[in-house]
Amino acid sequence: LNAKQHQREAEIVAHAGLPGTVTIATNMAGRGTDIKLGPGVKEAGGLAIVGTEKHDSRRVDRQLRGRSGRQGDPGSSQFYVSLEDDLMRLFMSDRVAKLMDRLGLKEGEVIQHSMVTSSIERAQKKVEENNFGIRKRLLEYDDVMNNQREVIYKRRRHALFGDRLKLDILNMFH
Repeated sequence: LNAKQHQREAEIVAHAGLPGTVTIATNMAGRGTDIKLGPGVKEAGGLAIVGTEKHDSRRVDRQLRGRSGRQGDPGSSQFYVSLEDDLMRLFMSDRVAKLMDRLGLKEGEVIQHSMVTSSIERAQKKVEENNFGIRKRLLEYDDVMNNQREVIYKRRRHALFGDRLKLDILNMFH
């Protein structure tokens, strides 16, 4: 699922809650969609969500996790993270590698440690804060551009419809 073929994806989602069904989706797919559980799925533990990496945004992770256990149904979610994932590589692979050495873990071993979880959340928070700053600066630049545009439009209207055209032209030369 990638939120590009709506009709086909609606059919896929309609079958996603059936026993033995595996549905692969991007983080865009399925937002706001309730996956109806098929016969026997509730008794087997409900819908299981597997995330193959942590996203830059905790909100996106929560949305993915929220696909299971909806409307009071049982469900579970599990994320798998690699030191080679973008978030890990950019923000914390050195720290986690040192932790692995300290704990005597070999490459490929599963790490379940509160320090790793909190480090991932801190890294996500850094990315979110950075993205917020980028959006804020973009909005500020947009405000400046909008103010400039208003000045130009005002002068254009004045030149086209104003009665002080000669005075305005003389002021441009001084």
